Amino acid sequence: MYNVSYRIVNNADEAKDVLQDAFISAFNSLETFRGDAAFGAWLKRIVVNKAINLVRRRRFERFPENDGYDVMEEVAIDELEGFPFTVEKVMKAIEQLPEGYRVVLSLYLLEGYDHSEIGEILGITESTSKSQFNRSKKKLKEILEGGII
Repeated sequence: MYNVSYRIVNNADEAKDVLQDAFISAFNSLETFRGDAAFGAWLKRIVVNKAINLVRRRRFERFPENDGYDVMEEVAIDELEGFPFTVEKVMKAIEQLPEGYRVVLSLYLLEGYDHSEIGEILGITESTSKSQFNRSKKKLKEILEGGII
């Protein structure tokens, strides 16, 4: 749960605070747990929501409000073949992404949410989530190939 929180807020101390708030909320709301999903999935959703709320409060970056574009999702190709970067370099590069890009990338790639779920969580459209994701991949590639890390 800490890793989920950290990937979204990108700050160790804030991730710990988010985790503590999430566990307190979960404990105080145990009677609302219906058992429809696994307890871990329920708790993870609380952690994600708490982390997203913290990011929203920061308001460092805004998502583009122009929804006049629709970005097609790229076709998956075996992109790992001959991949020249270590996991550590990729994680450090993800940490350097602008907050909006990092949050969408983390929720989609690392947490497994689809773009409609991300849109609902962040209060953005599905197409905005897709475009943020595509931009985050491009920026991540620039960081990795540019040797900025």
